Amino acid sequence: MPGGLVALLDDVSIIARTAAASVDDIAAAAGRAGSKTAGVVIDDAAVTPSYVTGLSPARELPIIWKITLGSLKNKLLILLPGALLLSEFLPQAIVFVLMLGGGYLSYEGAEKVMEKLGGAKHGKTVDDVIDDPAAFEKKRISGAIRTDLILSAEIMAITLNEVAAEDLWTRAGVLALVGIAVTIAVYGTVGLIVKMDDVGLHLAEKESTFAQKLGRGMVAFMPKLLTALSFIGTIAMLWVGGGIILHGLAEIGIAGPEHWVEGIQYGVSEIAGQAGGILGWMTFAGLSAVTGLILGFIIAIVLHNVLKIGNDDAASAAH
Repeated sequence: MPGGLVALLDDVSIIARTAAASVDDIAAAAGRAGSKTAGVVIDDAAVTPSYVTGLSPARELPIIWKITLGSLKNKLLILLPGALLLSEFLPQAIVFVLMLGGGYLSYEGAEKVMEKLGGAKHGKTVDDVIDDPAAFEKKRISGAIRTDLILSAEIMAITLNEVAAEDLWTRAGVLALVGIAVTIAVYGTVGLIVKMDDVGLHLAEKESTFAQKLGRGMVAFMPKLLTALSFIGTIAMLWVGGGIILHGLAEIGIAGPEHWVEGIQYGVSEIAGQAGGILGWMTFAGLSAVTGLILGFIIAIVLHNVLKIGNDDAASAAH
């Protein structure tokens, strides 16, 4: 009996150490994969505030909470099982999923650029007259969750690509960990951003002169911050989308475009000396954004001018 008990305890300790090692492996792999998704996360955090900008302040946090729940459902209930099935039975399809998402991001970014340059708007914005605020809010939440699905698919696909060599349970753990961490980080940050003006107003009512100045400064800064985030979000869409397309083409055997961009990146790095690292990266990101912009323009023209998709929304928005 004592020998059996000792053997049992020894087995339990081995299982516990193995489990602990697995948790460490998942955490380490999640850290590596998470760093690769930084561009998409920046895009997500920059784009999301636009979905509540101009709406009632009382509805901002409830809307963000609904989008957060939708994002978790996207990642954990739809994308995680789908990603695991793909990795088990059709791993070669992952690159095409990435490229499909890259094309969508390029299209979204290019359409925003076209609208800024005077092109037709597709769908209502908060600048239009809203006849049914509840229906408009519901549509805006649906739009945010739909965009989140694309961005989340990119995050999960990039993550999966980084841990493709791991076993099934490690892949599942990494995908879940990255998905939850990214969602909390993105929408927690978005919540803070959209309520910053309310915090500023609260501080402006304090007796302290410093608090009043700080509060008024925060309120004055908010429109500039939201404008900057909109710009950053558009650039990030094009940069991430174009970069995914370039890398995806190389993965399927069309390596010329990516090698050309990398050649320019390395050339800039060599010329720039000590600043070569950052300037080289900026060159690659900039050329990726140009790639995304050109591709996005083509997709937008085909959708709106050839297939006539989305033109009804543009006409109703104009009226």
